[in-house]
Amino acid sequence: MDNIKQVKLGSQGLVIPTIGLGCMGMTDMMGMATYGQANDDESIATIHRSLELGGNLLDTADLYGPFKNEQLIAKAIQGKREQVIIASKFGYEIEDNTKPTGKINGSKAYVRKAVERSLKNLNTDYIDLYYLHRLDKNTPIEETVGAMSELVKEGKIGYIGLSEVGSETIRKAHQIHPLTAVQTEYSIFERQVEELGILKTLKELGIGFVAYSPLGRGFMSGQFKKPEDLPETDFRRYLPRFQGEQFYKNIDLLNEIEKIAKEKDVTCSQLAIAWVIAKGFVPIPGTKRPKYVEQNILASQIVLDNKDMERLESIIPLGTETGNRYGDMSDVNL
Repeated sequence: MDNIKQVKLGSQGLVIPTIGLGCMGMTDMMGMATYGQANDDESIATIHRSLELGGNLLDTADLYGPFKNEQLIAKAIQGKREQVIIASKFGYEIEDNTKPTGKINGSKAYVRKAVERSLKNLNTDYIDLYYLHRLDKNTPIEETVGAMSELVKEGKIGYIGLSEVGSETIRKAHQIHPLTAVQTEYSIFERQVEELGILKTLKELGIGFVAYSPLGRGFMSGQFKKPEDLPETDFRRYLPRFQGEQFYKNIDLLNEIEKIAKEKDVTCSQLAIAWVIAKGFVPIPGTKRPKYVEQNILASQIVLDNKDMERLESIIPLGTETGNRYGDMSDVNL
């Protein structure tokens, strides 16, 4: 397997591999398995395999667990810190006893509290890329990013990112401190950031785009033929994409994509990842198994030409209804 190509994320100087590793599914979330049951040893083996193959961008957040995910990464990268690019997120207010309050907190004081706690959980003295997980509607974005800018000056974080924000918020934030990345769900199944002009804004400002859930929250893995195939503790059972009639409409779309994947002798998952990379963005597919991280990284070597892209996008044109990403969309793309 060849080394992963390196790319510059935005115009601020952070160089990363063309594909990262989403670590959320490696731990449960407040007692609920995010993508089926995880095993710490297997998750650590997955991180190690990703690093061996050059996939050294690890994406986590204090909310995952809470705290357990960052602690797992700390264990996995012990003695390897300089080899790793850590991206973490904050903003969901979490009490020190690991109980989320249900609020988003982007206040200056909470920025400081959250980063110190994440540094401790990650067992490091700096976080390479630090995101605001969701916009705090009660705190001006200028205050939040101003506080994050102070952390850059202190060397506690390297670069600043935002997650699930709209163009107006991006412009306001970028004036306070140059943003390196915006992270949002994006896949051939979910292109709302394209429809809203957010990607156009990022290109104009020289900000990188990181696509989480590039496999449509695992839908494109083809593992699920009916909603009941999802484990009872899997949070995706509550997502509109995986429910009722919409699930089967999505299966029809997936079957068409699978025809192209078979022509190219790749999996649907690999084709989905290659599509995101061909669009010029950085996917961070999540997995907790070494064999899948190998398959995902191989996808970064697939070359799709304009005709391939047109064929794929004709199956699911912009605006196609595939089911809301969440039951409530009130805190995304703000």
